[in-house]
Amino acid sequence: MKLALDPPLNYEEVGLIVGLEVHQQLLTQKKMFCNCPAGHYTNTHDATVLRHMRPTLSELGEYDGTALMEFKTKKNIIYLLNQENTCTYEMDDTPPFLVNQDALDVAIEQCLMLGCDIIDEVHIARKQYLDGSIPTGFQRTAIVGVGGKIPFRDREISITQISVEEDSCREVSDRGHLIVWRTDRLGMPLIETVTGADMHHPDEVAEAILLIGRVCRSTNHVRTGPGASRQDVNVSVRGGRRVEIKGVPYAWLAPRLVHGEAWRQVNLLKLRDELHKRGFDAPEKIKIRHQDITEHAADYGNRVVHEEIWQRRAEEKSLRDGFELGKGKFTVRAVKLANMAGILNWPTQPDHTFADELRGRLRVICGLDHQPILIQSEKWPDYTGSQQDLQRLKKLMGIKRNDAVILVWGPDEDTLSAVEEIRLRIADAIDGIPNETRQPLPDGSTDFERILPGPDRMYPDTDSPPTRITRPRVEALRDALPAPPWVREEQYGAAGVPKSTIHYLIRRGGANLVDKVVAEAGADVRRACFFFGERLKGLKRGGVPVDAVSPERWVEFFDLMGKRPVLWDDWARLVVAVAAAPSEPVANLISSLTSDAPDDWLELVTDVITTGYTEHKGDNRQRRLRHHIGVAMETLRGRVPVADVMGQLAEQLPGQGGK
Repeated sequence: MKLALDPPLNYEEVGLIVGLEVHQQLLTQKKMFCNCPAGHYTNTHDATVLRHMRPTLSELGEYDGTALMEFKTKKNIIYLLNQENTCTYEMDDTPPFLVNQDALDVAIEQCLMLGCDIIDEVHIARKQYLDGSIPTGFQRTAIVGVGGKIPFRDREISITQISVEEDSCREVSDRGHLIVWRTDRLGMPLIETVTGADMHHPDEVAEAILLIGRVCRSTNHVRTGPGASRQDVNVSVRGGRRVEIKGVPYAWLAPRLVHGEAWRQVNLLKLRDELHKRGFDAPEKIKIRHQDITEHAADYGNRVVHEEIWQRRAEEKSLRDGFELGKGKFTVRAVKLANMAGILNWPTQPDHTFADELRGRLRVICGLDHQPILIQSEKWPDYTGSQQDLQRLKKLMGIKRNDAVILVWGPDEDTLSAVEEIRLRIADAIDGIPNETRQPLPDGSTDFERILPGPDRMYPDTDSPPTRITRPRVEALRDALPAPPWVREEQYGAAGVPKSTIHYLIRRGGANLVDKVVAEAGADVRRACFFFGERLKGLKRGGVPVDAVSPERWVEFFDLMGKRPVLWDDWARLVVAVAAAPSEPVANLISSLTSDAPDDWLELVTDVITTGYTEHKGDNRQRRLRHHIGVAMETLRGRVPVADVMGQLAEQLPGQGGK
């Protein structure tokens, strides 16, 4: 089904292509490179560490552009440490332990499920991250498999590679020049599945995310729940460049994000052409002049740019000079953009303009995160008090009809940085689409996060020895693999099971139970699917601990139910009993709760009819029949098949048809 997204866009015409990087946490006891427990989250801390990051040269003597950008942010980075889940490895005070072999096994399983070629030797590499999310300044990662594929609709999606790596910290807060991280998630093993750019419509992206998620969950060796799975969505249009939407939390959000990014790139390409028409065909053609207008702004009706408002906000939020705030006195700075009238209001993604592109850069790189971050002449806001202020500003800055002007305010050093970032972002606009990583927002829009990393961020990790992957190890894991999702979907679908139920079974581990009871107890596929995929959900919502029942006990349950099918009429009561005593043999529990059909059950059915029935307006024979069946089954449920009871009542109940 094609999604209806506004405003509409012809994706084929604009040449939309999308690829995925799906990250999934692994269900291991320990972290990736140390013995700290994985999956043990805490909201308290025993210590804090303050650090600053700086870039290093690659082996080729080059700096990564992202690292240089992060260095410009002048971030103070604080880590909150809890001794229950953090050790000296996480803080880069000791070398890594040997790589977690359980995590490697799970990664190999996923490679096999996705048809990848598994490499002979796993080599750990370092991937630079200077945003503070990893205290070492780099993430340890390793490629495990390459060159896979999975069936998708009427074609295939290519799998470029599967990597195993350590997770990053959890962000607590990010204000100005201070970012705070919690280290409980840091170092947890995860796999990254990278697809080719094989999707061409937003709704295909959501479907592909869910498909890869079902593959990951098929083995029951990955974590579930909030934050356990995240995906980066790489988008480009014809003439554009790859833009990465980082950390998309939900598949349903991806189509709107892709749609918005496609529109953004289409509009930025149009903006490039407009800038070229105006003579801006090289960065040196950009003419920017800036001026400190703090004294003049003090008389403006716009209270946002007044120093007392700034100081009050800083006191209320406990913002400290040189820590959350940049250095220097409070400054209001005006930036003149010569011959750029209309550029700031140029549409980008839906309900956004080029001014929002500038706001994103200033927020991240300059630490100016106070709203609205900047004020611009082409959308002079109502709360400024008067258009007279704008005219005074234009006169002060010498703004002509074809010019535009921007106001930024905050610590002096940050406003000077803002001038340079405005120039750099306009220079990017002259070139077209900047390679960026953008963060997803709940409304389906995105905002700037950082410059897209290049190849210079990767280099070998000399602290970690390689791990040889042997053929016996791979074959042992292959032999234990369940069927891939598309095989199960075909098998269960042929039995009449709805796709929604099938997907639930695969996501939540019920498919493994279905396959087990079918193979070992001879259970009916359709009945097993509905049992684990629908019936148990209701009991679980009611507080019945069905998850405590082991797979072996479910095999016993289905084996006995197969021998005495009449017990299915009383399945709920029996499941409650089994869940309450999961270590007891199922045969003992069921024999204590059930008995055979009484010899006089036919007489009991006759008695039900003769015991009387209170007539109600609108009653008919079918309603009376249902009433009598309910009364009879209170005694006979699980002892006499309901079909037999119904047949006897239908023969003996007076009247015919629906009368």
